[in-house]
Parts: sequence; C-alpha cells; structure tokens
Amino acid sequence: MPHERGRDERAVSTFVERFANVLTDSGIPRMPARIFAALLATDSGRLTAAGLSEALQVSPAAVSGGVRYLEQVNLVSRERDPGSRRDRFRVHDDVWYEASVRRDQMLVRWESSLQEGIAALGADSPAGARMAESLAFFEFLRGELAGIQTRWQAHRAALRAAREQEG
Repeated sequence: MPHERGRDERAVSTFVERFANVLTDSGIPRMPARIFAALLATDSGRLTAAGLSEALQVSPAAVSGGVRYLEQVNLVSRERDPGSRRDRFRVHDDVWYEASVRRDQMLVRWESSLQEGIAALGADSPAGARMAESLAFFEFLRGELAGIQTRWQAHRAALRAAREQEG
C-alpha cells in the first residue's frame, strides 16, 4: 500500500491478503478482491492503477481487469482529477450500504422472474409451489432489507455524531 503515516506496512499487507481471501471465499474473483481490499485499506479510499499495481505487485493488465469487474458490480468508481489524464479508482465510505440497495433492486428482478415461472408452471405443480416459496422468501427478505437499511442510516448517523464529539 502507499505508505501512510504511522502504519505497519507488513500488517496492512497481511490484512489486505487475508480480507481478499475472505472475499474470494464469498465468490468475488481473487484479483478484484485484492484490489477492493487494498482500496479499502487506504485512508483516501483512492489509488491509481499504477499505485494498485505497485501495492499488490501485479501487472497493470491484472489491475485493469480487476477494476473492470469491481466497476461492473459497483464496488468501485473511476474518477479523474481536473486536468489529469490519470484515473483514480475509489471505494466509497458507504460501499456496503450501496451494495445492499443494489441487492434490493436485484431481489425485485428475481421476484418478477419467479412470478413468471409460477404462472408458466402453475401454482399447484410441485415446481410452481417451490417457486412460490422462493418468491415468498425473496419478498420477505426485501421487506426486511428495507428496515435494515433505515435502521443502519440512523445508526450510522449516531456513530458519526459520536465520532465528531470525540474528535
């Protein structure tokens, strides 16, 4: 990682690799997981492709492919400083919240598809009943997710207010 004041670079690198392994075990491809963890571990949340390549000791092509994946799943965004031709890749502070919002949108699509499947198969068929239960689960999950998002916003506001009072 770029040297950030007062940090044990070896400990940071170990964290990045371990967290990347956790993300990989969760289904994220290895290089995007390493890039995401590296961005998450920087104070600014931003690095150039060259910075990522150096920090992770990988080729620029590996960074390019990994960043492309992370952009497609909206875990990072590409930014450019005014007057610069260098892209910076950024992980936002609220990345997990935003991912949950996108998950909500995905659940709506799954629900719609399952409704089509139930109509095509017949609600009384074994396959239709299985799909109906899947649909009920996704509807339940989406309802719970909306409440979790609302509670998180209130909790995050309280955390930030407490940090401001401390600092």
